[in-house]
Parts: sequence; C-alpha cells; structure tokens
Amino acid sequence: MIAAIVAAAGLGLRMGNSTPKPYLLLAGKPILAHTLGVFEKIKEVQEVALVVHPEELDYCQEKVISPYGFKKVLRLVPGGKERQDSVYNALNALKNEDELEIVLVHDGVRPFFTGDQVRRLIQAARSHGGAVLGLPAQDTLKTVNADGTIRQTLERRDIWQIQTPQAFQAPLLRRAFVEAYSRDFYGTDEASLVEALQQPVVVIPGSPLNLKITTPDDLDLAEAILPLLRRKMRASRPGV
Repeated sequence: MIAAIVAAAGLGLRMGNSTPKPYLLLAGKPILAHTLGVFEKIKEVQEVALVVHPEELDYCQEKVISPYGFKKVLRLVPGGKERQDSVYNALNALKNEDELEIVLVHDGVRPFFTGDQVRRLIQAARSHGGAVLGLPAQDTLKTVNADGTIRQTLERRDIWQIQTPQAFQAPLLRRAFVEAYSRDFYGTDEASLVEALQQPVVVIPGSPLNLKITTPDDLDLAEAILPLLRRKMRASRPGV
C-alpha cells in the first residue's frame, strides 16, 4: 500500500494573515483543497493522512474535507511542536496499516505537483529507499556573514533546491525517525533524517511551478500559475 502524509499544521506567520495559509483561497478554493485534490486523482496513492494544527481539526473538516468530499483522507491527525513532530504523528497513525510499502510526505501548501512526479518518486523509492523532487540551482549562491558580507561562493553544480513530495520505503522512514529522536536530531526535511542513517536518497527532477505558498507574493504567483496549468492540461487531452 502507498500512503501520503500531507503536512498542514504550520502557523504561516510569513503570510501576515489571520487565516492559516492552508485555508487561504486560491481561485476561490482553499490551497489545501487543491493539494488534496491532486492526491485524490492519483490511483497509486490509496490513503492520505492529513496533519493540521490541533486547534484546527474541526475547522479543516468543515472547510476542506467535507465540502470537497475527499475520500482518501482517512486520517486527520493533530500536529506537533515542529514539522518533524507533525509528520511523525501521522506516521504513527499509519503504523497499523497492513502492507504499507511507500510513504509520501508533502507540504499542504504546495498544490502544483503532478501525478507523473509522484509515480516517478514511487518507482525510485522502491529501487533506492528514498527519493525527493528537486531542481538544480540556477542562480549563483553564496554564504553570507551576520554583518552582510560574503563569506564564500558555492559551487552551483553541486546545489539542488529540494521540493516535496518526498517518498520513502515505510520501514526505512520509521527507522529514520526513531534514530533522529534518539539523538535529539531535528532535520529540515524527511530526507535529512534518512541521510543521517547513511542511506541513499535520489533526486528526481521537479518543476519550477511546484511552488510552496508561504508569502503573499507566492499566493499572487500561484493565482497566475493555476490558469496556465489548466490550459496545459486541456491541451494535453486527446482530441483537444
């Protein structure tokens, strides 16, 4: 079985809005509903465990899950203090699932991923243990001191910007979390926990359109991206 964990428990302080960012409207529909709608259409994914802030469980059910009739969202899980804690709560909610093979972890405010990307991630995770979406860095990257002066220019060819979804063999991901907590280690993403086990994680080419909506400018950009993606989808249909 393949399950997805959708992390939507963050406070979204950078958005500067009283409404938590997963519930902000994108083309008249909550961002989170767009994200869940993609998983709903991917036949390889049988179940979604959705993690939200503990105080938003009823709100999410009322504003997102019930109105849009998501059948794959079988578990609504309260989040923890950090993102890692939230994802681990969801992973524990899935622990009794029979034959759980692959777990995908995805940001709830990243609505423009595709079924093809998910299928490539699943295939790579089956072969290698873990796989993530990513893009090679396009700009020159530098490390900068606290006073704003440049410390070092990084070798761009070695730098990738990592996205979600990320996919892992379920036993490997569980082991990575247990080991991280035993060392009081908090990673920036799930891949970093697996990397700490010295296990390979491969990068699958992502898309510049796979935007994580964290600021008002991001939301404006998402409003521009959505019609473009809809036109591309219509053009790709047979007979169009």
